[in-house]
Amino acid sequence: MLELWGLFVSAFISSTIAPGGSEAVLAYMVAEKIQPIAWLVSTATVGNTLGALTTWWLGYLAAKKYPVESILEKNKQRALSWVKRWGSWSLLLSWLPVIGDALCFAAGWLKLPLFFSIFLIFVGKLIRYLMVAYLFV
Repeated sequence: MLELWGLFVSAFISSTIAPGGSEAVLAYMVAEKIQPIAWLVSTATVGNTLGALTTWWLGYLAAKKYPVESILEKNKQRALSWVKRWGSWSLLLSWLPVIGDALCFAAGWLKLPLFFSIFLIFVGKLIRYLMVAYLFV
């Protein structure tokens, strides 16, 4: 059970602004058969989704104080324009390294619908973790 908490924390941290390696943790746990794969994938997906929602919420809070385009770096402006163009659907790519955090932040900043955002973030991250698990079975 402690292993699942470790995976959860790794996945959560990996999906916030801090870097992490939840894929490597999941791959190791799948390869070593530490827990059933369904538990591992579910734990990683929920942890990573909650971390992304933390980033979404930070974007939402930032929007209250700062205008959208005024303080963003170039790479985050790219993410912002992507989210403006594709809306919540861009969150299916929230699993991507670096850009995924920016997409979640931009989605919060633009105040995209919360529950639809949660759903799309979850789906994108679930697919990614299923692929990692599949590769290491």
